[in-house]
Amino acid sequence: MRYRKLGRTGMKVSEVSLGTWSFASGAYGDVAEKDALDAISGAIELGINFFDTAPLYGNAEQDGISEIILGKGLQGRRDDVLISTKFGRNPTEGCLPNFHAQRARESVEASLRRLRTDRLDVLFFHSPFSADEIHDDVWEALAALKKDGKVRAVGHSISMFQNTQGMARDWASDRKIDVIQVVLSLLNRESAPLIADIGGEGGVGVVAREALANGFLSGTVTRDTVFPPNNLNSRYRRDEVAERVDYVDQYRYLVRGDVRSMPQAALRWVLDHPHVSTVLTGARNQAELADCVAASDAAGFTAAELRKAEALHSGDYSAA
Repeated sequence: MRYRKLGRTGMKVSEVSLGTWSFASGAYGDVAEKDALDAISGAIELGINFFDTAPLYGNAEQDGISEIILGKGLQGRRDDVLISTKFGRNPTEGCLPNFHAQRARESVEASLRRLRTDRLDVLFFHSPFSADEIHDDVWEALAALKKDGKVRAVGHSISMFQNTQGMARDWASDRKIDVIQVVLSLLNRESAPLIADIGGEGGVGVVAREALANGFLSGTVTRDTVFPPNNLNSRYRRDEVAERVDYVDQYRYLVRGDVRSMPQAALRWVLDHPHVSTVLTGARNQAELADCVAASDAAGFTAAELRKAEALHSGDYSAA
């Protein structure tokens, strides 16, 4: 496992990190608590030191189920790892936006209890859809939480990208945030210009998520795959599934040498963006974890391989 700086935060993060949404969402099938705990301990053994969670990763009856599981899994190892969580959306309240001072304070205290810790390494705004959702008093509360040592760095987990990337740019420029979390994959590259502009010398740490495009880059989805009703991908029509599978098939040339699987290729491509700090995996067991972690140890793609990937995405097949 290799490690990178998390922007200007002073923290160093493993290139591959573990996201915990799957522990509670059921979006890719149910995960038994024992399997989740095994994944956490296995991640640490493989060199992962950054874990991402949220109060939203629960259900209508209980907030923060994934936080609770993560807190159990990290007992006795807290000082060896970094934890990011979020605030502003809770499943018990219908996931409505609450980006104000009181919610920030209450959410942090609840997350600390669930995670069995005294500090959060990164606290993300959880997917505000517009600047109108942000109350001015939230910044004073966040500053106080940092002063008290309960939050080390503040970030913006970006959703509705086209509506909110400008907000992220402004917050980064004003040094209100030090980290962003964005979708980045071979299928979705809209965040790449933002990463280039505010990552690296811009000083903002970059956490990339959905690198496997909700499983389409896992190498296991075919044109005939039928997703169960509670699976996130069940929203796609048959022709949309086929279109995505055909798109992914173009990139199988990236599986070569020390890149031995499609998930490794997908994560390696994300890591080849120089300003990405870490890429999240939602792996649920040891085999998936080991496969994803191998992307960190693999050699980066050549300039020619990356140019071909860009050409295929843009539709300029002559350049591929």
